[in-house]
Amino acid sequence: MALREWLERAWQQGHPLLWALAPLAGIFIAVSAVRRLAYRRGWLQQHTLAVPVIVVGNITVGGNGKTPTVLALVALLQRQGYRPGIISRGYGGVAAHYPLLLTPTTVAAECGDEPLLMYQRSGVPVAVGPDRVAVAQSLIETGEVDIIVSDDGMQHYRLGRLMEVAVIDGERRFGNGHRLPMGPLRESVRRLQECDFRLCNGGPAGPGEWPMTLEPGQWQAVDGRGEAKPSEPCVAMAGIGHPPRFFATLKAMGIDPKRCIGFADHQAYEPASLAALTPAKEALLMTEKDAVKCRAFARDNWYYLPVTASLGPDFDRQFLAKLKEKLDGV
Repeated sequence: MALREWLERAWQQGHPLLWALAPLAGIFIAVSAVRRLAYRRGWLQQHTLAVPVIVVGNITVGGNGKTPTVLALVALLQRQGYRPGIISRGYGGVAAHYPLLLTPTTVAAECGDEPLLMYQRSGVPVAVGPDRVAVAQSLIETGEVDIIVSDDGMQHYRLGRLMEVAVIDGERRFGNGHRLPMGPLRESVRRLQECDFRLCNGGPAGPGEWPMTLEPGQWQAVDGRGEAKPSEPCVAMAGIGHPPRFFATLKAMGIDPKRCIGFADHQAYEPASLAALTPAKEALLMTEKDAVKCRAFARDNWYYLPVTASLGPDFDRQFLAKLKEKLDGV
């Protein structure tokens, strides 16, 4: 945990010791450039599928708000009469076989926390696996989808895409500006100019960026009882890409937990370890992403806060117009 926190600070603020990683960053840049060139020149094959694909991704590591963005776009597409499906890598899950099509009995240990969250929230077909082309094809073969939204995968160039939507953390932006492992960048900031839309999640939007906010919903009981108001005192936890965002949301809502505990992204939880967070039987507050992994053993004073990406009607109109323009040009 200490190393992860140090790296996070160094990636955002810079640190002289990071220059020891400069040779590795140079190798990363070179490999990435050669790989991208190979797809552009046709040396490696990019697969165009039978239905359009919209990729929602980013150029930095860590949580930027991709999952709420995917859910917002899926809802927008549904309102327009499309039949969307979602594909994901399925980080944090280990399945007996891939591609894995989610069902009501699928658990987070199989598919990962984010895919399960999206499946339960959206109600649309969701499939996961390391080969995104095969995963997307498995959705197409169900006959239930006519458009696919990919959760992450901007750097998965083997998967052809009609549109790209990049999500930028409005507070952390691009950190120290260096590539992995010196900094948080997967690709150069120039890569964003190739995206159809750039969304800024919180903080001031830069030129050409669309502002996006995460709107909290009603508190829910983790055990599935429905809406429930958290009791006081309470403890907060978050196993997401950037835990401070959740804690800041609680503060903005006027909630002051006794402790705020951050875990690694996609953290697996054990009942005893979470119960130990509240020795005085305080209420435990968490994100929806955490809740999908805790429902089976949740106590009756555990609560989660769902959030929804708010993009605004202007973005909706522009997105749909761009989608139509691209589909007409296919």
